[in-house]
Amino acid sequence: MSAFDEAMGRLITRVERAGDNGLAAPAAGGWSVAQIAWHVATVNDSFASIMAEGRGTEPAASGFVERTWRDIVAGMPPKLEAPRSARPPELVDAQAALVRLRESAGRVRAAIAGLTPERAGKCLHSGIVGTISVYQVAEWATAHAIRHNWQAKRALGEATTREAGRPSGAA
Repeated sequence: MSAFDEAMGRLITRVERAGDNGLAAPAAGGWSVAQIAWHVATVNDSFASIMAEGRGTEPAASGFVERTWRDIVAGMPPKLEAPRSARPPELVDAQAALVRLRESAGRVRAAIAGLTPERAGKCLHSGIVGTISVYQVAEWATAHAIRHNWQAKRALGEATTREAGRPSGAA
């Protein structure tokens, strides 16, 4: 859970610091920082529901073996398009998005803390990451926050310490 807390903490701090600058979409196109926060909050809620309620999961198939997150990311396309249900509206209030982001992070933390071995061993099938255990959804939540923190940095025109593209381990 510490990796998730660290990733979310960095994203929340970036959104807080963006202030009114977080409302403008980057000149090169893409989402504003407020829209990024709204999107991450929406996806966090989905991750929390999967972990807490087992939504969309099923028992692991015989012989299922978890892949490392590095292997999962290596099999993902370099550019992903958010599902329609997770796309932010055109206009997003920065403060409301920040509140949503904080609250959704709390729901993910609670879902991770309450994850039972029985639920954690179930699997989720996703077109984005393939088949993963419910336990790995927590890793995905962390990687998702990291990916969008980098996106927020680019939206604000902040220098990054890596070459353009996604950081390793992000999804």
